Amino acid sequence: MEQIFLLGSIHLFAGNYAPVNFKFCNGDLLPISQNQALFSILGTYYGGDGINNFKLPDLRGTAPIGAGAKPGHASYVLGQAAGTETNIISASNMPPHNHTVQIAVNNAAANVSTPVIGSTIAAPGTPSGRGSSPTYGYINADPNTPLNGKTATCGIAGSGMPLNNMQPYQAINYIICVSGVFPPRS
Repeated sequence: MEQIFLLGSIHLFAGNYAPVNFKFCNGDLLPISQNQALFSILGTYYGGDGINNFKLPDLRGTAPIGAGAKPGHASYVLGQAAGTETNIISASNMPPHNHTVQIAVNNAAANVSTPVIGSTIAAPGTPSGRGSSPTYGYINADPNTPLNGKTATCGIAGSGMPLNNMQPYQAINYIICVSGVFPPRS
């Protein structure tokens, strides 16, 4: 029993060759003069000059997605190619956010009512490394007053290494029918 395939139809194929009447979906450039029926279906959606040649879809290393849009979702144009296997995440492409820093403070007995130089708990200064919270000395006129925490800004962390976006996969060939029954329009 002979199988009949529609011209321009794409199929998954587990073999390492393209069967008769099929080509791999690998972006081949084909002459229009020898493939007029296929060109009338594909046009230049996948490339080519549209005068002398046109391209087959290139699905190597690429997942297909349905053209068009459903309500509330992005729209995809026939032939559109986009995406990347990896992205480098940096502060510029992250949404604005804050990090909470907890600073532990212990109560300490303050026994000097009028501080003299060198008798404060901490001396004023500038922090080393990243951050934006200066260090302040604490002076206490009343003994045993609780020390209140301060907020601080965290520095940037990370190494800028690419983030892998690949879903689990298994490689298989996509083939396109280049000689078959011309699909009638409905």
